[in-house]
Amino acid sequence: MANPKLKSAGKPSQNSNVIARRKPAAVKSVYSLAEREEIFRRFSIQRPEPRGELEHSNPFTLVVAVALSAQATDAGVNKATRALFKIADTPQKMLDLGEEKVREYIRTIGLYRNKAKNVIALSQMLVDEFGGEVPQTRDELVRLPGVGRKTANVVLSMAFGQATMAVDTHIFRIANRIRLAPGKTPDEVEDRLMKVVPKQYLYHAHHWLILHGRYTCKARRAECERCVIADICKSPEKSCDIPAPLVELPPQVIGEAVE
Repeated sequence: MANPKLKSAGKPSQNSNVIARRKPAAVKSVYSLAEREEIFRRFSIQRPEPRGELEHSNPFTLVVAVALSAQATDAGVNKATRALFKIADTPQKMLDLGEEKVREYIRTIGLYRNKAKNVIALSQMLVDEFGGEVPQTRDELVRLPGVGRKTANVVLSMAFGQATMAVDTHIFRIANRIRLAPGKTPDEVEDRLMKVVPKQYLYHAHHWLILHGRYTCKARRAECERCVIADICKSPEKSCDIPAPLVELPPQVIGEAVE
């Protein structure tokens, strides 16, 4: 009986070569690159230097403020933290203040008891493991009690100048409503936005989208007549195709945000 011919293991098939060369599929968008560039070009003219609206004085107070802002408004957090940060603007000072007194300062914020525990716990970890300094990597930040991926992304962007996409309720709503980067979860929206936002606009993109959602494309009713991208927007909900005048808005007044 003749020996059966064996396929050579050293010569991959034509199909395997095709698979090996295949690149990850690009995220599809209903907007062309030119349209996406125009969207963020207009946002950049409207708000050349967008900023987050949580009051803070250093990376530590920023971490605390963002952690406290979960299920709370920025304006509400600012009112609660002004007095707190005057006396406790470092992890050690926060520990010296103690959980009970932290609770008193933030009692107007939702879930304040659990948040006070987290503030003390994250302060302790910063002192014990990071020499009292806020770490500059996402993996380290999310280890801190009460700090999730969104909080970590805000800190990386605002405190350390990294281009991140902190997906809060506003960005999640906008990305899905206008179909810029639809997704079922914040992580999915974050991943898609990082791919579809033109690179030259990525650093400020999350602030532009948050502010657009907070003041124009509002949750209850999008104010399309005040929208500078109304003619480009592909939302099935939009009520106007004429863009608002493209002018630079007055400087933000941090601490007086209207929610």
